[in-house]
This record gives sequence, C-alpha cells and structure tokens, in this order.
Amino acid sequence: MRIFPLFFLFFSAAFLCQGVPAAEISVRDLGAVGDGVALDTQAIQKAIDSMAGAGGGRVLLPAGAYLSGTIYLRSHVTLELREGAVLLGSPRLADYPVNFCKYRSYSDRYCVRALIWGEDLEEIAIVGRGVIDGQGAKFFRAQASDEELEVLKKTMPDMARYVPHSAYVNRPYGIRLIGCQNVLVEGITLQNSPMWMQQYLHCNHVTLRDLRIVNHCNSNNDMIDIDSSRNVVVTGCYGDTDDDALTLKSTGPDPTENVTISNCILRSHVNAIKMGTESLGGFRNITISNCTILSSAVDRNHMAGNVPGYAGIALETVDGGPLERIAISNITMNGITTPIFMRLGDRGRTVTPDAQRPQAAVFRDVSIDNIVATGVGNIACSITGVPGHPIRGVSLSNIRIRCAGGVESVSDDLEVPEVVEKYPESTMFGALPAYGFYCRHVEDLTFRNVTVGYKEPDARYALVCDDVENLGLETFQAMPSSKNSTALILKDVRNALIRGCSPPEMNVFARLRGGCRNVTTFGNDFGRINTPISEE
Repeated sequence: MRIFPLFFLFFSAAFLCQGVPAAEISVRDLGAVGDGVALDTQAIQKAIDSMAGAGGGRVLLPAGAYLSGTIYLRSHVTLELREGAVLLGSPRLADYPVNFCKYRSYSDRYCVRALIWGEDLEEIAIVGRGVIDGQGAKFFRAQASDEELEVLKKTMPDMARYVPHSAYVNRPYGIRLIGCQNVLVEGITLQNSPMWMQQYLHCNHVTLRDLRIVNHCNSNNDMIDIDSSRNVVVTGCYGDTDDDALTLKSTGPDPTENVTISNCILRSHVNAIKMGTESLGGFRNITISNCTILSSAVDRNHMAGNVPGYAGIALETVDGGPLERIAISNITMNGITTPIFMRLGDRGRTVTPDAQRPQAAVFRDVSIDNIVATGVGNIACSITGVPGHPIRGVSLSNIRIRCAGGVESVSDDLEVPEVVEKYPESTMFGALPAYGFYCRHVEDLTFRNVTVGYKEPDARYALVCDDVENLGLETFQAMPSSKNSTALILKDVRNALIRGCSPPEMNVFARLRGGCRNVTTFGNDFGRINTPISEE
C-alpha cells in the first residue's frame, strides 16, 4: 500500500481550504494525440490554462508519448504523468520560445528556453510515474550563430544583465522554475535534457522526492540545480549524469540556504554532491545525509569529467558568497576519484556585468562525519583557501579512505600552485604530495578517528598541512610514504595537538618544516616508530 507524502496531503488541503475544486482534466480531452509524432504543446497548455482558470486542479497525461515544445505551468496546478506517459521534448528549436525571467543572475548566460517553464508561481507540482524526456541528443552541442545572438539581444528587456552565451542558448533545460513557492516534484523519471535537467532559481519551499534522473546525452548535463533558493528538501532520488549530479548553486545575489538532502544514490562523471561553482550569494544551513555515491554506470564517451567521476563531495565558494553551517554525514563512496574537495577561491563572478567584483568569501563551520570511501583514485582530498583568506572551522570525523596508490615519486619541496582564480575542481592542482589529505591556508581544522591508506605502496604522504593554524589530530591512522617511511608533513603549522594515534611501523610519524610552532603530542602509542616527530 502506498503512503501519500505529508507534503502532498498538505498541498491538497491547501487547495481545498482556498475553496478550489479537486478538478482534473486529461490532455486527450483537449486534443492531445499522444503518438510521439503530432505536436501536443497546444493541447497540454490549454489543459493547464483551463485548470488555472478554474482555480486550480490536476492535468493528466495518460499513457502515451506527448511531443511538446515549451509548456508554462500555472499556480495551483498539478501536472501528473501517469505510468506509461512520456512527455517528449520537441527536436525543433522553434518550439521553444525565448523567455527572459525577471530575476537577474549569472545564469542569464545559460538559459532562455526550457521544456517546462514557470515563474512567480505558487502551489505547483509535477508528479506521477511517467517520464520527461528532453531528447537532448537532437541538440548536441548546438550553438547560436552571431546573427541569432544579435536578434536575441534586441529582444532583451534589460541590457544591464548578461547576454546569453552562444554555447548554451540553443539548448533548452528540462525544467526551469524561477521565483516559485511551494513546489513539489515527485515520482517521475527525467532523462536526456539538452542541458541542465532541472533548475530551481530563487524558489522557496521546494520538495524533490523519489525522482530518477539519467542525463548523458549532451554537454552540461547536470542532474538537479538548486540555485539561490531556500527551504528545500531533496530525498529518495537516484541520479546518473554526465556533468554534476546533485548541485547547489547561487548564480543570483541570494544564498542557497536551509536545504536538507537525504537518502539519495548519486553517480556522475564529474561531481556527485556539489556546492558551486557559481557562488555569488553563497550557501548556508545545509545538511546532507545517508547517501551512496558511485562511479557512473554509463561508461561510453563522456563529455565532462571522467567515467569514475571527479569528487564525491565538492564544497566550493569562489565568487564572494559565504559557505557556512554545512553538515554532511553517513556517506558511502566507491570507485570515484576524490572523496572530498573543499575550495575557497577568488574567481569573482558577478550577478550583472557591471557589478563590482566581490572579495574572497568566508568558508567556515563545516562538519563531515561517517564517510567510507573505497576504490578511489589517486587525487587526494584537499582543503584549501588562498593567501589571506583561510578556510575556518572544519571538522572531519569517522572517515575511512582507501585509494589505489602506486605513485612511485613525490617532490620533496611540496610546491603546489595557488591558482587563486582558477575554476575550482579536485583536479585543479595537478599532482599533490599527499594521497590522503592536502590542507593549505586553513584555521581550526580537526581530524578525529580518520583512517587513510592505499592498495599499492605509495610514495606520497598520508597528510600534508601547509599554513594551518589550530590543528587537531585525534586517532589519525595512516600508512606511511613508501619513499621515506613518513606519514605526515607539517609545514608552517601553528598550535597543533596530536593525540590518541597508534601508527603502524614506520621511520617518522610527522616531519615538521618551515615555521612550525607549538606542536604537542599527548597519549599516543609511538612504540613502532623510530622517530615520532622530526624537526627539519
């Protein structure tokens, strides 16, 4: 027996409280053919408008294939795709009118078209057991000509905002909702978008539940983009995408905040869980729990990243917006390249072209707990700020990571480029001197009950800390470098406490370099270590 979600019950009750009849209409009653050949846009839109005019209700797509261009949702209307129903995106660009939304954001560069569009709506839903298929391969890397862009510019209502980019403007999104409140998307399958699968921009109270998303047919094939939105719940979703999977962005001036993500299975050729890269408004009050991250099941030619995927968890703020109060727990990973990537950078994108370039943001108060990552690649986890702008207040606990290993050399100078303005990605630094964690420009960093190791002997170090202040290592277990039998390199580390560690046999547990000071050890079992701490 199926239990109806509380949100749906509330949603229905809200309609009844407003005196809205529990009406419904089938798109076939208004002329939809559903044979996958005839264009059904007009009939679907007429059904939606009819329900909206009646005060609200449900528009049904029974079993069939409904070819459509852009359809516009209306307030108090639920679009239900019954089992066996497929909403097919038209392969003709002319069936997707250009739309300029009111809300200014950097994503003005990306999108003026979508299969499903809604702006400034309330109490809307897309539900059912049917499929939305954007037929994105029909728009494979479609680009607008210079002539098309000139025509587009003439229709823009506001020239103070970004002009759409030729690489994106002719590839419609699957779903684009802007400024909407009380949104429910539940149960459906979404696949094959020409670009991002779904974007929720500047929305409030959004619930995404029990969705299945497969997006591997074009560039920029994201799974879900929550963008400058607040009060969002994502749960029970499965996604396998060529580009980023579950993505939080803030392309507008407002933060993405008050978000709960849980019980999802995520696969991606790039990043499975990501905040960024656009981070103009920042990210606040985010919890992510009970998720499984795997390498993509689609191993054919990838347009972004690589088949295993770049990072399991990528937390990035590079455009001035704060990243703070983030809690991530109970995540398993297998087969991806890098489990954890945190980056505070200074790229400085803006909401509009003439806006003042922002300063580097704050990145603080992040907790990551109960992570198991096996079969991962050879690009270490990294936690990096930039000179003068450290990441602050990161706690890592109950983490087990086992990488492939087999790297035969490591540079003794530990030099890693700063690349302050570079696009943030776990691969951005090239080879790192650590196989476990590389940390630079960080304050108040704690590792508690963290174990890192490798499958094959590796010359790199388990942990390298450079310019770190207030470092706590408690029960940190690691296999040593196969080159010089050392586990840790601490360079310019101030105020560190190492306790409760019981490392395996090795020559040196930690080498201190540069301006290290106030490094204290307490309650460790160094009985198998020749020289627990070596000052160089």
